[in-house]
Amino acid sequence: MATIAFIGLGNMGGPMAANLLKAGFSVRAFDRSPDALDAAKSDGCEVAFSAQEAADGADFVISMLPAGRHVRGLYAEGDTPLFEVIKPSALVIDCSTIDADTARSVAAEGETLGIGFVDAPVSGGVAGAQAGTLTFIVGGSDAQFAQAKPVLEAMGKNIFHAGGHGAGQVAKVCNNMLLSILMAGTCEAINMGVKNGLDPAVLSEIMKQSSGGNWALNVYNPYPGVMDNAPASKGYQGGFQVDLMIKDLGLAMDVSQNSASPVPMGSAARSLFTLHKAKGNGKLDFSSLMKLYHDEA
Repeated sequence: MATIAFIGLGNMGGPMAANLLKAGFSVRAFDRSPDALDAAKSDGCEVAFSAQEAADGADFVISMLPAGRHVRGLYAEGDTPLFEVIKPSALVIDCSTIDADTARSVAAEGETLGIGFVDAPVSGGVAGAQAGTLTFIVGGSDAQFAQAKPVLEAMGKNIFHAGGHGAGQVAKVCNNMLLSILMAGTCEAINMGVKNGLDPAVLSEIMKQSSGGNWALNVYNPYPGVMDNAPASKGYQGGFQVDLMIKDLGLAMDVSQNSASPVPMGSAARSLFTLHKAKGNGKLDFSSLMKLYHDEA
């Protein structure tokens, strides 16, 4: 079975690495956090003490990092860029959500060294990472997509080839911009119903079975107590942080400007989440936007 280097073992990366192990892959893991490394070791991963050690000799290198500067810094910059360590036959699968231009430029630098690189951002949240039901949105050549697919299928349920390098990132920010709009609208509607005497669970069920049904309402209800497993019922802990949603909305605004695509609703959602962050909620799950409506009432 192939050896996979996994770099970045946060809320998403840790469960993804664990699912690769369950599928029979050999996983060599690295993260800057000692706690994350301990958790990976307890799952059965071989622990490396640097990204370079993890990548040395690996057949695949998977990264899950916060931003484009981290991806470029890992693979193409610094004293020992990972592209100088990775063997030419290996494929890099970057699952970070970053700007498309960085994905394209890093892929091009890898290509000059004979190293394949695909951008493969994910959708599905921490629950999807744990259950192995993530959606992967891949940008790269047909051959690279075919090479990556068996690995991605060990961590996800839906694997899409969006197009060439960078296409995965564009599709991802389109999706997350829409998600932000849906969450903001869901919070508004439930809050208005509750303010007018409706039970949030009853109202949610009515809308789920009606034309207002959407992912945020159907499986990620933002009102506390309506869904036991949703972050809203766990103090908005875990899940997808407000800070990360704002980052993705910033990427979406860049795409909109570069392509002259009007995004008035996306811009409004970004303003709402930014205001929510300014009130000290950046580390909470993005469904905590419901608190903004309560606070403003």
